[in-house]
Amino acid sequence: MMRETLPDDRKMTSIFERYLTLWVGLCIAGGIVLGKIAPGAARSLDGMAISVSGAPVVSIPIAICLFFMMYPIMVKIDFASVINAGKSGKPVLLTLFINWCVKPFTMYGIAMVFLGFLFRGFIGADAIDLVKMPFGLDLPVGAAHGAGVVVLQDGMKMLQVPLWRSYFAGCILLGIAPCTAMVLVWGYLARGNDGLTLVMVAINSLTMLVLYGVLGGFLLGVGRLPVPWQALLLSVAVYVALPLVAGFFSRKFIIRAKGEQWFNEKFLHVLTPITIIALLTTLVLLFSFKGEVILANPLTILWIAVPLFIQTLLIFALGYWMAKLLKLTYEDAAPAAMIGASNHFEVAIATAVMLFGLSSGAALATVVGVLIEVPVMLMLVGFCKRTSGYFRHA
Repeated sequence: MMRETLPDDRKMTSIFERYLTLWVGLCIAGGIVLGKIAPGAARSLDGMAISVSGAPVVSIPIAICLFFMMYPIMVKIDFASVINAGKSGKPVLLTLFINWCVKPFTMYGIAMVFLGFLFRGFIGADAIDLVKMPFGLDLPVGAAHGAGVVVLQDGMKMLQVPLWRSYFAGCILLGIAPCTAMVLVWGYLARGNDGLTLVMVAINSLTMLVLYGVLGGFLLGVGRLPVPWQALLLSVAVYVALPLVAGFFSRKFIIRAKGEQWFNEKFLHVLTPITIIALLTTLVLLFSFKGEVILANPLTILWIAVPLFIQTLLIFALGYWMAKLLKLTYEDAAPAAMIGASNHFEVAIATAVMLFGLSSGAALATVVGVLIEVPVMLMLVGFCKRTSGYFRHA
Protein backbone atom coordinates (compact mmCIF):
# COMPACT_ATOMS: atom_id res chain seq x y z
CA MET A 1 0.00 0.00 0.00
CA MET A 2 1.09 3.57 -0.62
CA ARG A 3 0.72 4.29 3.08
CA GLU A 4 3.73 2.06 3.75
CA THR A 5 5.99 4.48 1.87
CA LEU A 6 5.41 7.17 4.48
CA PRO A 7 8.19 7.69 7.02
CA ASP A 8 7.71 5.80 10.27
CA ASP A 9 10.34 7.50 12.43
CA ARG A 10 8.69 10.82 13.15
CA LYS A 11 8.87 11.35 16.89
CA MET A 12 9.12 14.32 19.25
CA THR A 13 12.87 14.39 19.79
CA SER A 14 12.93 17.17 22.39
CA ILE A 15 12.39 16.06 25.98
CA PHE A 16 10.21 19.14 26.41
CA GLU A 17 7.93 18.05 23.56
CA ARG A 18 7.81 14.34 24.39
CA TYR A 19 6.72 14.90 27.98
CA LEU A 20 4.86 18.19 27.59
CA THR A 21 1.75 16.89 29.36
CA LEU A 22 3.92 15.95 32.37
CA TRP A 23 5.65 19.35 32.41
CA VAL A 24 2.30 21.13 32.21
CA GLY A 25 1.03 19.11 35.17
CA LEU A 26 4.16 19.79 37.22
CA CYS A 27 4.01 23.52 36.49
CA ILE A 28 0.37 23.64 37.52
CA ALA A 29 1.22 21.87 40.79
CA GLY A 30 4.28 24.08 41.27
CA GLY A 31 2.24 27.22 40.64
CA ILE A 32 -0.40 26.19 43.18
CA VAL A 33 2.29 25.42 45.78
CA LEU A 34 3.97 28.76 45.08
CA GLY A 35 0.64 30.52 45.53
CA LYS A 36 0.23 28.87 48.93
CA ILE A 37 3.80 29.57 50.08
CA ALA A 38 4.08 33.12 48.70
CA PRO A 39 0.58 34.41 47.96
CA GLY A 40 1.84 37.94 47.29
CA ALA A 41 4.35 36.93 44.63
CA ALA A 42 1.88 36.64 41.74
CA ARG A 43 0.16 39.89 42.72
CA SER A 44 3.53 41.66 42.69
CA LEU A 45 4.35 40.24 39.27
CA ASP A 46 0.92 41.18 37.96
CA GLY A 47 1.55 44.71 39.19
CA MET A 48 4.59 44.99 36.90
CA ALA A 49 2.69 46.42 33.97
CA ILE A 50 2.76 49.22 31.42
CA SER A 51 -0.14 51.50 32.32
CA VAL A 52 -1.99 54.04 30.23
CA SER A 53 -4.16 56.63 32.02
CA GLY A 54 -3.74 54.67 35.23
CA ALA A 55 -4.97 51.40 33.71
CA PRO A 56 -2.55 48.43 33.48
CA VAL A 57 -2.51 47.48 29.79
CA VAL A 58 0.48 45.19 29.21
CA SER A 59 1.80 42.80 31.86
CA ILE A 60 5.58 42.96 31.53
CA PRO A 61 6.32 39.39 32.81
CA ILE A 62 3.65 37.89 30.57
CA ALA A 63 4.79 39.99 27.60
CA ILE A 64 8.36 38.72 28.03
CA CYS A 65 7.20 35.11 28.31
CA LEU A 66 4.92 35.47 25.30
CA PHE A 67 7.66 37.00 23.18
CA PHE A 68 9.91 34.01 23.85
CA MET A 69 7.00 31.66 23.14
CA MET A 70 6.26 33.26 19.79
CA TYR A 71 9.65 34.34 18.44
CA PRO A 72 11.02 30.81 17.80
CA ILE A 73 7.87 30.09 15.76
CA MET A 74 7.87 33.34 13.82
CA VAL A 75 11.55 33.16 12.91
CA LYS A 76 10.90 29.87 11.10
CA ILE A 77 8.45 31.47 8.69
CA ASP A 78 9.72 31.84 5.14
CA PHE A 79 7.59 34.66 3.77
CA ALA A 80 8.45 33.70 0.22
CA SER A 81 6.44 30.53 0.88
CA VAL A 82 3.48 32.64 1.98
CA ILE A 83 3.57 34.54 -1.31
CA ASN A 84 3.60 31.25 -3.24
CA ALA A 85 0.83 29.70 -1.15
CA GLY A 86 -1.65 30.08 -3.99
CA LYS A 87 -0.17 26.93 -5.52
CA SER A 88 -1.77 24.99 -2.64
CA GLY A 89 -5.07 26.84 -2.81
CA LYS A 90 -7.55 24.28 -1.52
CA PRO A 91 -5.90 23.34 1.80
CA VAL A 92 -5.13 26.98 2.55
CA LEU A 93 -8.69 28.09 1.80
CA LEU A 94 -10.05 25.20 3.88
CA THR A 95 -7.92 26.25 6.84
CA LEU A 96 -8.97 29.88 6.56
CA PHE A 97 -12.65 28.93 6.27
CA ILE A 98 -12.58 26.62 9.31
CA ASN A 99 -10.51 28.98 11.46
CA TRP A 100 -12.31 32.24 10.79
CA CYS A 101 -15.81 31.43 9.47
CA VAL A 102 -16.70 28.41 11.61
CA LYS A 103 -14.55 27.87 14.70
CA PRO A 104 -15.17 31.18 16.55
CA PHE A 105 -18.94 30.76 16.31
CA THR A 106 -19.07 27.07 17.25
CA MET A 107 -16.90 27.89 20.27
CA TYR A 108 -19.32 30.65 21.25
CA GLY A 109 -22.32 28.34 20.93
CA ILE A 110 -20.79 25.32 22.69
CA ALA A 111 -19.38 27.41 25.56
CA MET A 112 -22.71 29.19 26.02
CA VAL A 113 -24.65 25.90 26.15
CA PHE A 114 -22.34 24.25 28.69
CA LEU A 115 -21.13 27.16 30.83
CA GLY A 116 -24.20 29.36 30.54
CA PHE A 117 -26.82 26.63 30.98
CA LEU A 118 -25.81 23.01 31.67
CA PHE A 119 -22.95 23.72 34.11
CA ARG A 120 -24.08 27.09 35.41
CA GLY A 121 -25.49 25.60 38.59
CA PHE A 122 -22.29 23.65 39.27
CA ILE A 123 -20.12 26.73 38.72
CA GLY A 124 -22.44 28.74 40.91
CA ALA A 125 -25.35 30.69 39.48
CA ASP A 126 -24.50 33.63 41.77
CA ALA A 127 -20.70 33.19 41.74
CA ILE A 128 -18.87 36.34 40.69
CA ASP A 129 -15.47 37.26 39.32
CA LEU A 130 -13.57 40.53 39.49
CA VAL A 131 -11.96 41.59 36.22
CA LYS A 132 -10.07 44.65 35.06
CA MET A 133 -11.98 47.71 34.00
CA PRO A 134 -11.82 48.06 30.22
CA PHE A 135 -8.93 50.21 29.08
CA GLY A 136 -9.92 53.86 28.81
CA LEU A 137 -13.23 53.43 30.64
CA ASP A 138 -13.92 55.49 33.76
CA LEU A 139 -17.32 54.78 35.31
CA PRO A 140 -18.53 55.54 38.84
CA VAL A 141 -18.82 52.77 41.43
CA GLY A 142 -22.16 51.02 41.08
CA ALA A 143 -22.51 51.73 37.35
CA ALA A 144 -23.57 48.83 35.13
CA HIS A 145 -21.47 47.96 32.11
CA GLY A 146 -22.50 45.02 29.96
CA ALA A 147 -23.07 42.12 32.35
CA GLY A 148 -20.82 43.72 34.97
CA VAL A 149 -21.08 46.25 37.76
CA VAL A 150 -18.28 48.65 38.75
CA VAL A 151 -17.03 47.98 42.29
CA LEU A 152 -14.12 49.22 44.39
CA GLN A 153 -11.61 46.50 45.27
CA ASP A 154 -8.49 47.38 47.29
CA GLY A 155 -8.84 50.98 46.19
CA MET A 156 -9.09 50.09 42.48
CA LYS A 157 -12.17 50.10 40.30
CA MET A 158 -12.98 46.62 38.99
CA LEU A 159 -15.85 45.06 37.08
CA GLN A 160 -17.84 42.44 38.97
CA VAL A 161 -19.18 39.91 36.45
CA PRO A 162 -20.79 36.47 36.75
CA LEU A 163 -18.05 33.86 37.07
CA TRP A 164 -19.41 31.69 34.26
CA ARG A 165 -19.22 34.66 31.89
CA SER A 166 -15.56 35.09 32.77
CA TYR A 167 -14.88 31.45 31.89
CA PHE A 168 -16.96 31.97 28.76
CA ALA A 169 -14.73 34.89 27.73
CA GLY A 170 -11.61 32.72 28.04
CA CYS A 171 -13.20 30.09 25.80
CA ILE A 172 -13.99 32.74 23.17
CA LEU A 173 -10.39 33.97 23.20
CA LEU A 174 -9.25 30.40 22.60
CA GLY A 175 -11.81 29.86 19.85
CA ILE A 176 -10.62 32.84 17.80
CA ALA A 177 -6.94 31.89 18.06
CA PRO A 178 -5.93 29.24 15.49
CA CYS A 179 -2.72 27.42 16.33
CA THR A 180 0.52 28.74 14.89
CA ALA A 181 2.97 26.92 17.15
CA MET A 182 2.47 23.35 18.30
CA VAL A 183 0.58 22.47 15.10
CA LEU A 184 4.01 22.25 13.47
CA VAL A 185 4.69 19.37 15.87
CA TRP A 186 1.28 17.75 15.35
CA GLY A 187 1.57 17.93 11.56
CA TYR A 188 5.06 16.46 11.69
CA LEU A 189 4.01 13.56 13.91
CA ALA A 190 1.02 12.83 11.67
CA ARG A 191 3.39 12.62 8.67
CA GLY A 192 1.79 15.61 7.02
CA ASN A 193 3.18 18.06 4.49
CA ASP A 194 5.59 20.09 6.63
CA GLY A 195 6.09 22.77 3.98
CA LEU A 196 2.37 23.38 3.59
CA THR A 197 1.92 23.38 7.38
CA LEU A 198 4.49 26.15 7.68
CA VAL A 199 2.78 28.14 4.93
CA MET A 200 -0.60 27.83 6.66
CA VAL A 201 0.99 28.83 9.98
CA ALA A 202 2.42 31.95 8.33
CA ILE A 203 -0.93 32.86 6.76
CA ASN A 204 -2.74 32.32 10.07
CA SER A 205 -0.24 34.56 11.83
CA LEU A 206 -0.79 37.34 9.32
CA THR A 207 -4.58 36.87 9.35
CA MET A 208 -4.63 37.13 13.14
CA LEU A 209 -3.24 40.65 12.86
CA VAL A 210 -6.51 41.68 11.20
CA LEU A 211 -9.22 39.34 12.45
CA TYR A 212 -8.32 38.47 16.05
CA GLY A 213 -9.23 41.87 17.42
CA VAL A 214 -12.29 42.23 15.20
CA LEU A 215 -13.81 38.83 16.07
CA GLY A 216 -12.78 39.09 19.71
CA GLY A 217 -14.44 42.45 20.15
CA PHE A 218 -17.59 41.31 18.36
CA LEU A 219 -18.10 37.99 20.17
CA LEU A 220 -17.21 39.30 23.61
CA GLY A 221 -19.61 42.17 23.04
CA VAL A 222 -22.38 39.79 21.99
CA GLY A 223 -21.65 37.81 25.17
CA ARG A 224 -22.18 41.01 27.20
CA LEU A 225 -18.55 41.10 28.27
CA PRO A 226 -17.40 44.65 27.57
CA VAL A 227 -13.92 44.71 26.05
CA PRO A 228 -12.40 47.77 24.38
CA TRP A 229 -11.25 47.36 20.80
CA GLN A 230 -8.06 49.27 21.61
CA ALA A 231 -6.99 46.64 24.14
CA LEU A 232 -7.62 43.72 21.79
CA LEU A 233 -5.74 45.36 18.95
CA LEU A 234 -2.90 46.24 21.31
CA SER A 235 -2.69 42.62 22.46
CA VAL A 236 -2.35 41.46 18.85
CA ALA A 237 0.33 44.08 18.23
CA VAL A 238 2.34 43.15 21.33
CA TYR A 239 1.90 39.38 21.28
CA VAL A 240 1.73 38.62 17.53
CA ALA A 241 3.05 41.53 15.48
CA LEU A 242 6.13 42.23 17.61
CA PRO A 243 7.57 38.67 17.52
CA LEU A 244 6.50 38.39 13.86
CA VAL A 245 8.48 41.51 12.88
CA ALA A 246 11.43 40.46 15.06
CA GLY A 247 11.40 37.00 13.47
CA PHE A 248 11.24 38.38 9.94
CA PHE A 249 14.19 40.76 10.26
CA SER A 250 16.39 38.51 12.41
CA ARG A 251 15.83 35.63 9.97
CA LYS A 252 17.01 37.79 7.06
CA PHE A 253 20.01 39.05 9.03
CA ILE A 254 21.14 35.63 10.30
CA ILE A 255 20.79 33.89 6.94
CA ARG A 256 22.69 36.71 5.22
CA ALA A 257 25.45 36.58 7.86
CA LYS A 258 25.79 32.82 8.52
CA GLY A 259 23.97 31.06 5.67
CA GLU A 260 20.72 29.11 5.51
CA GLN A 261 22.32 25.78 6.49
CA TRP A 262 23.73 27.24 9.73
CA PHE A 263 20.37 28.90 10.42
CA ASN A 264 18.44 25.63 10.02
CA GLU A 265 20.89 23.27 11.68
CA LYS A 266 22.36 25.40 14.47
CA PHE A 267 20.23 28.44 15.28
CA LEU A 268 16.80 26.76 15.13
CA HIS A 269 18.11 23.80 17.13
CA VAL A 270 19.07 26.13 19.99
CA LEU A 271 15.63 27.76 19.89
CA THR A 272 13.67 24.47 20.01
CA PRO A 273 13.00 24.32 23.79
CA ILE A 274 12.59 28.08 24.33
CA THR A 275 8.91 28.25 23.32
CA ILE A 276 7.91 25.50 25.74
CA ILE A 277 10.07 26.82 28.61
CA ALA A 278 8.40 30.22 28.24
CA LEU A 279 4.98 28.57 28.15
CA LEU A 280 5.70 26.58 31.32
CA THR A 281 6.93 29.72 33.09
CA THR A 282 3.66 31.44 32.19
CA LEU A 283 1.71 28.51 33.62
CA VAL A 284 3.55 28.76 36.94
CA LEU A 285 2.64 32.46 37.10
CA LEU A 286 -1.00 31.87 36.25
CA PHE A 287 -1.58 28.97 38.63
CA SER A 288 0.30 30.58 41.49
CA PHE A 289 -2.58 33.05 41.66
CA LYS A 290 -5.44 30.69 40.77
CA GLY A 291 -4.37 27.96 43.20
CA GLU A 292 -6.86 28.93 45.91
CA VAL A 293 -9.78 28.88 43.45
CA ILE A 294 -8.78 25.48 42.06
CA LEU A 295 -8.23 23.89 45.46
CA ALA A 296 -11.55 25.24 46.69
CA ASN A 297 -13.39 23.92 43.63
CA PRO A 298 -11.26 21.41 41.67
CA LEU A 299 -14.19 20.51 39.42
CA THR A 300 -13.85 23.97 37.86
CA ILE A 301 -11.24 22.51 35.53
CA LEU A 302 -13.72 19.85 34.40
CA TRP A 303 -16.54 22.34 33.71
CA ILE A 304 -14.24 24.39 31.47
CA ALA A 305 -12.56 21.38 29.84
CA VAL A 306 -15.78 19.75 28.59
CA PRO A 307 -16.81 22.45 26.07
CA LEU A 308 -13.18 22.89 24.95
CA PHE A 309 -12.86 19.13 24.37
CA ILE A 310 -16.10 18.95 22.37
CA GLN A 311 -15.09 21.99 20.31
CA THR A 312 -11.73 20.40 19.47
CA LEU A 313 -13.28 17.14 18.27
CA LEU A 314 -16.01 18.93 16.30
CA ILE A 315 -13.66 21.25 14.44
CA PHE A 316 -11.21 18.45 13.68
CA ALA A 317 -14.00 16.21 12.36
CA LEU A 318 -15.38 19.00 10.19
CA GLY A 319 -11.97 19.90 8.78
CA TYR A 320 -11.00 16.27 8.12
CA TRP A 321 -14.35 15.53 6.46
CA MET A 322 -14.16 18.63 4.25
CA ALA A 323 -10.59 17.72 3.29
CA LYS A 324 -11.92 14.36 2.09
CA LEU A 325 -14.70 16.10 0.11
CA LEU A 326 -12.11 18.39 -1.50
CA LYS A 327 -10.04 15.32 -2.44
CA LEU A 328 -6.94 16.56 -0.65
CA THR A 329 -4.00 14.24 -0.19
CA TYR A 330 -3.53 12.84 3.31
CA GLU A 331 -0.34 14.90 3.69
CA ASP A 332 -2.38 18.09 3.22
CA ALA A 333 -5.57 16.94 4.96
CA ALA A 334 -4.02 16.06 8.34
CA PRO A 335 -2.38 19.44 9.10
CA ALA A 336 -5.32 21.37 7.60
CA ALA A 337 -7.70 19.65 10.05
CA MET A 338 -5.38 19.94 13.04
CA ILE A 339 -4.66 23.66 12.62
CA GLY A 340 -8.34 24.35 13.20
CA ALA A 341 -8.65 21.86 16.05
CA SER A 342 -5.72 23.20 18.06
CA ASN A 343 -5.55 26.66 19.62
CA HIS A 344 -2.99 29.42 19.82
CA PHE A 345 -3.17 29.29 23.60
CA GLU A 346 -0.12 31.54 24.03
CA VAL A 347 -1.91 34.55 22.56
CA ALA A 348 -5.21 33.59 24.22
CA ILE A 349 -3.53 33.44 27.65
CA ALA A 350 -1.78 36.75 27.13
CA THR A 351 -4.91 38.48 25.86
CA ALA A 352 -7.03 37.15 28.74
CA VAL A 353 -4.46 38.32 31.28
CA MET A 354 -4.16 41.74 29.68
CA LEU A 355 -7.90 42.30 29.24
CA PHE A 356 -9.29 40.70 32.39
CA GLY A 357 -6.35 40.27 34.78
CA LEU A 358 -4.07 37.48 35.96
CA SER A 359 -6.58 36.42 38.61
CA SER A 360 -9.60 36.30 36.28
CA GLY A 361 -11.68 33.27 35.37
CA ALA A 362 -10.97 34.10 31.72
CA ALA A 363 -7.24 33.61 32.29
CA LEU A 364 -7.95 30.28 34.04
CA ALA A 365 -10.09 29.09 31.11
CA THR A 366 -7.29 29.75 28.61
CA VAL A 367 -4.88 27.81 30.82
CA VAL A 368 -7.28 24.85 30.86
CA GLY A 369 -6.97 24.99 27.07
CA VAL A 370 -3.26 24.28 27.47
CA LEU A 371 -3.98 21.46 29.89
CA ILE A 372 -6.15 19.49 27.45
CA GLU A 373 -4.39 20.50 24.22
CA VAL A 374 -1.48 18.08 24.35
CA PRO A 375 -3.26 14.78 25.17
CA VAL A 376 -6.20 15.54 22.85
CA MET A 377 -4.00 16.52 19.90
CA LEU A 378 -1.78 13.47 20.39
CA MET A 379 -4.96 11.37 20.26
CA LEU A 380 -5.95 13.06 16.98
CA VAL A 381 -2.46 12.49 15.54
CA GLY A 382 -2.93 8.77 16.18
CA PHE A 383 -6.39 8.89 14.59
CA CYS A 384 -4.96 10.57 11.49
CA LYS A 385 -2.29 7.93 11.05
CA ARG A 386 -4.79 5.11 11.48
CA THR A 387 -7.13 6.61 8.87
CA SER A 388 -4.53 7.77 6.34
CA GLY A 389 -5.56 4.94 4.02
CA TYR A 390 -8.87 6.72 3.33
CA PHE A 391 -7.00 9.49 1.48
CA ARG A 392 -4.83 9.45 -1.60
CA HIS A 393 -1.15 10.14 -0.92
CA ALA A 394 1.33 12.52 -2.44
